[in-house]
Amino acid sequence: MGLVIDTSALISLERGGGSWTAALGTAGTEPAVVPAIVYGELMSGVLLADTPLRATARRAKVEALLAVAPLVEFGRDVADEWARLFTVLRRAGRLIPSNDLAVAATAGALGFGVLVGPSDEQHFRVVPGLRVEVLG
Repeated sequence: MGLVIDTSALISLERGGGSWTAALGTAGTEPAVVPAIVYGELMSGVLLADTPLRATARRAKVEALLAVAPLVEFGRDVADEWARLFTVLRRAGRLIPSNDLAVAATAGALGFGVLVGPSDEQHFRVVPGLRVEVLG
């Protein structure tokens, strides 16, 4: 087992003054990974920073995170799982936000759960078979 980290968990840690890497290091024995879409969301934060100093600090946080939670590319296995989940959810009339569908597909392809923030997990719960862990 393992956990795919959703951006909502990282935002919650940041707002609470916690360290991403420290929290993941003490999160348990499960390995954690960063899906490509979450990396993209984090890099958007770097590019949208209002000062070069803030951009540099954000990029350093992302690099430190990737040192303890490796990046998982959106490759063929994840794309196949994305297509399967999209089809299942669309037929059920329960589509979730596209970036979160990519997070769920990454988790499904790996057989992992998803680590989410305390107030942003409900839509993940409609994904059949997806284990959702809420950051405590």
